Amino acid sequence: MTTLRIRDAAALLGVSDDTVRRWIEQGALAAGKDESGRKIVDGKVLAEFVRNQAAAAPDLLGVGSSARNRFVGIVTRVVTDTVMAQVELQCGPHRVVSLMSTEAVDELGLEPGSIAVAVVKATTVIVETPGGIS
Repeated sequence: MTTLRIRDAAALLGVSDDTVRRWIEQGALAAGKDESGRKIVDGKVLAEFVRNQAAAAPDLLGVGSSARNRFVGIVTRVVTDTVMAQVELQCGPHRVVSLMSTEAVDELGLEPGSIAVAVVKATTVIVETPGGIS
């Protein structure tokens, strides 16, 4: 069973330790104590909490899609040459980088400050765990 200390749960969620403590005090997130008396959160409980708290990505563009990995964000950087472009978005705590044609950047009007949705449709997703293979 995976258990997380408050600071580790906060780091995973991108919030402060105080926010996690507040959720625990309000009864929104269940916690226990380790052998040293420090508060801990069960990994399964945290996963369920995150799923229940997650809001659907806002549909800022009015586009329907079958893709489920959609990250709404703001364009922070666009680097172009005559053929290709690199577009960086900040989607919450996540930085997403896309390579596309310069023509596509121009057609979409992408520039720093633009709102965009990064749609990730991949056949390969690599999952890593701390400490390697168990």
